[in-house]
Amino acid sequence: MISFVIPAHNEASEISACLETIHRAAEAIEWPYEVIVVDDASNDETAAIAAAYEARVIRVDHRQIAATRNAGAAEAAGDILVFVDADTQINAVLIHEMLDALDAGATAGGARIRIDDAPGFPERVLLIVVMAIWRMTGWAAGCFIYSRRSAFEAVGGFDERYYASEEIHLSRALKRQGPFKVLKTPVVTSGRKWRLYSRKEQWRTIGHFILGGFAAGRRREGLDLWYDGRRETDEPMIKSDGSGNQ
Repeated sequence: MISFVIPAHNEASEISACLETIHRAAEAIEWPYEVIVVDDASNDETAAIAAAYEARVIRVDHRQIAATRNAGAAEAAGDILVFVDADTQINAVLIHEMLDALDAGATAGGARIRIDDAPGFPERVLLIVVMAIWRMTGWAAGCFIYSRRSAFEAVGGFDERYYASEEIHLSRALKRQGPFKVLKTPVVTSGRKWRLYSRKEQWRTIGHFILGGFAAGRRREGLDLWYDGRRETDEPMIKSDGSGNQ
């Protein structure tokens, strides 16, 4: 079984598209699967939307992405764990590629990223640089990570000492368990951080990590891009049934 784990804090505006693509992809490959949404202290309609899409909703109050993902993994029944961010969309080709990689001996991995809405020129340049670094290092981006359960449990899951960069630490740990494959098929993830935050705010966060290194991810201070809860809309439409239809 594949267990899709979606951490979510006030994701009412994004999570329906995420869940629609997960259901479509999983049904297309005809594998048993489950969808777990870990609602981390939301005060919007995130949980109701997730339930309408037949996801199992787990409520926590961590406000820390590593702990929230681990909570979902602890409740999952599958021997393949797939962590998908609530503002990210997948497809059947990607899941087929993931299963092929696992069949070929991969233990874990990630996917390439495509941003849903191109930001301005300076942001595009920065994004190209960041993606180049990710490709060179072979790390998984946090919006999509897959792993055999045995490997995930062997490394202790996501390192809960970190509020950010937790996907890098998990990638490095999983690489020690066996082959780590970053898939060629991209996921589509939201560019809202580029839209909602000024360039000054973006560069302040980058500087936070340049000056503090990975240790900067152990403190929530300076990580507003992940933790201040800024969202583009507060008025989602809840689907009337679990089929993805209006």
